[in-house]
Amino acid sequence: MLLSKGCEIELYTGHPDGTIVGLSDQIVRDLTGFVREPDSRNVEYTTAPFTGYDRLLCALVRPRQRLRDYVKTLGDYTLMPGSTLSLGDTSRFFRSDPDNPYHSYIEQTYHTTVVTASVHINIGIADPEQLMRACRLIRLEAPLYLALSASSPFLDGQPTGSHSSRWSVFPQTPAHVPLFSSHQHFIQWTEEQLVLGTMQNVRHLWVSVRPNGDRRPYTLNRLELRICDLVSNPIALLAIVAFLEARLIQMLEDPRLDPLTQSELTPDELLTLTAANEQAIARHSLGATVQHWQDGRELTAAAWIEELYGQLWPVAKHHSFGCFLSPLHKILSQGNEAQQWLQQYEQGLTPQQILQGAIGTMVQAEQELQDKLCIEMVA
Repeated sequence: MLLSKGCEIELYTGHPDGTIVGLSDQIVRDLTGFVREPDSRNVEYTTAPFTGYDRLLCALVRPRQRLRDYVKTLGDYTLMPGSTLSLGDTSRFFRSDPDNPYHSYIEQTYHTTVVTASVHINIGIADPEQLMRACRLIRLEAPLYLALSASSPFLDGQPTGSHSSRWSVFPQTPAHVPLFSSHQHFIQWTEEQLVLGTMQNVRHLWVSVRPNGDRRPYTLNRLELRICDLVSNPIALLAIVAFLEARLIQMLEDPRLDPLTQSELTPDELLTLTAANEQAIARHSLGATVQHWQDGRELTAAAWIEELYGQLWPVAKHHSFGCFLSPLHKILSQGNEAQQWLQQYEQGLTPQQILQGAIGTMVQAEQELQDKLCIEMVA
């Protein structure tokens, strides 16, 4: 039985030369299915939850093509790869909704550190206690998903020294979020944060993984992985989704798979270890040296992913989605988007030239998928 899964995709808009321009007011006004972010330079769409990967693939591609066609009607505009304001401008916040008090709070508190584009992956788990166990496990392994998805090595036209500049600066909020031992623990903790003001509302939980649902924190039905940079290639994104789903299926089938019982470390030690892993991977992605949550042993992020892949391939194959998991090998062998861009930078290309090439690659990948897969499904 496959789990339901969907994605929230944030995208920048701008000119083909890589200059980012805010268009969200017009987009949200004229296109259904898109919502604005606090800064007008990016916009978001959300797929419906699907169990099948073929339908999810089309749900990822079609809105992007609708958006791409629409922005062309406004002028010489396109969609941007990458998760940061790669060519600028981080000195200004361009409000999409000046009358929204929550947006005012975000601008005044965080400024442009939150003006990023990312992918949030939602996987359906109905049982709240199983969901809490899933959140515990995936929170400790979330850095691995960042390693696969890193796509933000540039900021304001310069390399930052990080493969994910987005996660290096993103203001995780509140400052301390525990490993929730139960659904009741999560409810009590959330209520406390709202009273203390460390969270402005139930959505103001900005951490790598969180439980989500229609009436948070009380009614929950899905795990939301929030750490991933924008993955512009839909096939690569589906491989990451498949990696996450296979791990969660494995966990649901094995009640022993829980960091609170399987790790030699205390919950506080696990959080310290994971925070260090996140920062190491934000800087070096697949090449980062990290520590495993079970016993603290050191290994590279790529080696940890390979280790997990060996366990998860039989799971994905048994549930008939192995073909969607297998492209993970391409990311491991050729590098994530940030690594590919930095290699081009070392060969002498400027960040602007790199972004211009990536814009073209993004268009080509979408068109191939639309032509080969989505049309066949309609037929």
